[in-house]
Amino acid sequence: MTTSPPSAPDRHPLFRILSLDGGGAKGFYTLGVLSEIEALAKRPLSQCFDLIIGTSTGAIIAALLGRGDEVRQVQSLYEEHVPTIMKNQSRRSRTKALHRLAFAVFRDANHTAFKTGVEVVATNWKDEQPFIFKNMVNQAYHSKSSFEPFFGVRIADAVIASCSAYPFFRRYTVKTSHGSIVELADGGFCANNPSLYAIADATRPLKHSPANVRLVSIGVGSYPEPPLWKQARRIVRTWSLARYVTSSDFLQKMLNTNTQSMQTLTEILFEDLPTIRINDPFREPDMATDLMEHDLNKLNRLTQKGRISFRKHEQKLKLFLEG
Repeated sequence: MTTSPPSAPDRHPLFRILSLDGGGAKGFYTLGVLSEIEALAKRPLSQCFDLIIGTSTGAIIAALLGRGDEVRQVQSLYEEHVPTIMKNQSRRSRTKALHRLAFAVFRDANHTAFKTGVEVVATNWKDEQPFIFKNMVNQAYHSKSSFEPFFGVRIADAVIASCSAYPFFRRYTVKTSHGSIVELADGGFCANNPSLYAIADATRPLKHSPANVRLVSIGVGSYPEPPLWKQARRIVRTWSLARYVTSSDFLQKMLNTNTQSMQTLTEILFEDLPTIRINDPFREPDMATDLMEHDLNKLNRLTQKGRISFRKHEQKLKLFLEG
């Protein structure tokens, strides 16, 4: 028996969106911000937002929050597993570790586990298009009669796909409920900052006025690049230093550019939509890091930086959550 997908939430006249950027291990910064927002709200974030959308590390967090987890639970999960995954020296071993974790956490759960609207952003590698997992039929732009929440795949499959940051992780293939075989890669290739996709859904198929939408968009912070000697310690055994550094720098540059371009488009197209964007730069030399960071002390410092960033937006966030 097929479970009917949930309709769009209708808890209040406002439509609240939580958007979470990609950024690998730097998602610890995101968790620092979110822990303070949850403390402010005094309830799980699945009860605060009508739609939670995430890319890559943001997709992991979005899926966990969407099923009702508290931020402290997500933080504990990250502290236990992210350094272990990122320490792996080969693409194959990192990929296997990611897959094991995703299925350990989500098992065979599907979209029915979610308590609010959730979107997970991935990239259709072969067709070079966005591939966005959605759990609400009202978010479909076309073919609503054949819509299947999350394309009929498990939450774990969607999260793995969104996190498959090639070439550091292998791409991931899913089979949809319609029988399509699709090769997917990290959502950051198309929308490392997924806010614009969420706004488009809220204002078009869900038909909310931009004036009634509230967007909280959280990045992973901006930091100096790690020194060359530190990057050298992360070389995949079959790669040269030059190849590793070139790939790492290129991927990071691409993700940063994508994030900024999506943010610029959002500001241009929806300049009147009430928005809070939290994504501060930290230029101290000892904050140098990247998406493959596995030093838990450094990662905990990112969480602290996220808590600091929250403070500048506390009053406006309170209004967003209450108004």
